[in-house]
Amino acid sequence: MKKLHPITLIILTALFLIISGNVTFFQKVMEVYPVNGFQSGLLILSLALVFTCVNVLILSLLCYRHTIKPVLIIVLLLSAACAYFMDTYHVIIDDVMIDNVMKTDTAEALDLLSVKQTLYILLLGVVPALIVYKTPLSQPSFRAAVVSKLVTITACLIIAAITILSLGNFYASFLRENKSLRNYANPSYYIYSIGQYIGTFYHADADVFTPIGLDAIISPEVPDRELIILVVGETARADHFSLNGYAKKTNPRLEQENIINFSNVWSCGTSTAVSVPCMFGLAGRSDYDPGNAKSIGNLLDIAEHAGVNVLWLDNNSSSKGVADRSEYQSYKSPDVNPICDVECRDVGMLSNLQNYIDNHPTGDILIVLHQMGNHGPAYYKRYPKDFEHFKPTCQTNQLEKCTSEEITNAYDNAILYTDFFLSKTLKLLKKNDPNFESIMMYVSDNGESLGENGLYLHGLPYMLAPDTQKHVPMFMWFGQNVDREEVNVEQIKSKTNEQFSHDNIFHTLLGLLEIETEVYKPELDITKD
Repeated sequence: MKKLHPITLIILTALFLIISGNVTFFQKVMEVYPVNGFQSGLLILSLALVFTCVNVLILSLLCYRHTIKPVLIIVLLLSAACAYFMDTYHVIIDDVMIDNVMKTDTAEALDLLSVKQTLYILLLGVVPALIVYKTPLSQPSFRAAVVSKLVTITACLIIAAITILSLGNFYASFLRENKSLRNYANPSYYIYSIGQYIGTFYHADADVFTPIGLDAIISPEVPDRELIILVVGETARADHFSLNGYAKKTNPRLEQENIINFSNVWSCGTSTAVSVPCMFGLAGRSDYDPGNAKSIGNLLDIAEHAGVNVLWLDNNSSSKGVADRSEYQSYKSPDVNPICDVECRDVGMLSNLQNYIDNHPTGDILIVLHQMGNHGPAYYKRYPKDFEHFKPTCQTNQLEKCTSEEITNAYDNAILYTDFFLSKTLKLLKKNDPNFESIMMYVSDNGESLGENGLYLHGLPYMLAPDTQKHVPMFMWFGQNVDREEVNVEQIKSKTNEQFSHDNIFHTLLGLLEIETEVYKPELDITKD
């Protein structure tokens, strides 16, 4: 077989990636710039040429004599996986999504496996990767290799520049008014995002922990003990809670409880990896830095410093670093969780809570329950069969094979099961009400897209994400012994339609725990005037 020049292999790979890995990119482009004649068709072809040049440029910079095949093979495999998720769910592979991937556990990864995904990776990744591996390459001298690479890079820059300048009006619009379209370019955008992800952690010194709230105390004048349970929901949409006016009765049990529901609450991020550390941190959404989040103290650290007994129970992937310094237990295994069928259920987290409460006879108690909730795309797995109330349901993780009604019904059944779990949590608190000032708070980490405008799941960049991925349910419940002079329940009820966000969680919980510290901002405490 005739040996191929390395640059030729790079160009062929770049062309293959444009054709096979950018279906969603060109679909999105054509939604904005419909192909209805020669001129518009020429614009689309020019984009293909420009992004081919971009890909050749990137690959040329990454590939050298001994790295060309490993780099191209890795890029082909990653691009195939990215193409699957973009084509199927219309997600964007940015640094936040990469962070989600890095923090995904085995169970979550298995939920995403499908025949379609296997075919994508096999046909668009493995097969071309094998061809690259088997292709013999010529070995030009160092000087010749450098010259050919410089010529290639220069040619790409010239071709791209001429193309862009020749169609200046189109590219002015594309680059200024429709910047988000570039986020779907494969592999250029995910390679850029990997660089961003690495850069995020490069400047953060993970070995240096910065505590906050070291002045935190609970006034000795407050003799009553607090028992607070915070439930962190997973992927629940505010507009699918009947508490917020949803037509289906997804909250029949909670509707019977004396809760205070907040209808206008917004998440810090569109993924668990961002929202969970953010809601427990001091920074808030505007100043949140994922690279530093783990190395800065959070609400749990302050509570423990003040003498609160803190416990984090997790039926999700992890606490995303929030509970690294607190008592933590995963309930993902039947060895720990007594209520498991096809998967371990959220209700199992309640099984041993009474023992924990009884074994801590002094001090306030803060318990965080991190749900599996509505984690997609396998919504049908998120609830026992007894809770399959809304039918027909989508019984696969390949959402494109299901109707909108089936997807929504499966999702709503998972909300119905969350309603059951939350009512059981309230029952536990009521049992302990005589001995504590009992309080419960529920808030979801982010919302979810269920196929609206072709979008599924969550994790889009915040500025691009629809409200369905950011508008989350939240409510509070106060037991009979809560001091009504300290916590004006009637005044809190008057705020149910005000806009709040995850930024309020940190300060509201500090206020409810009656912790005095300089980092507490009463203006962000929902319970204060």
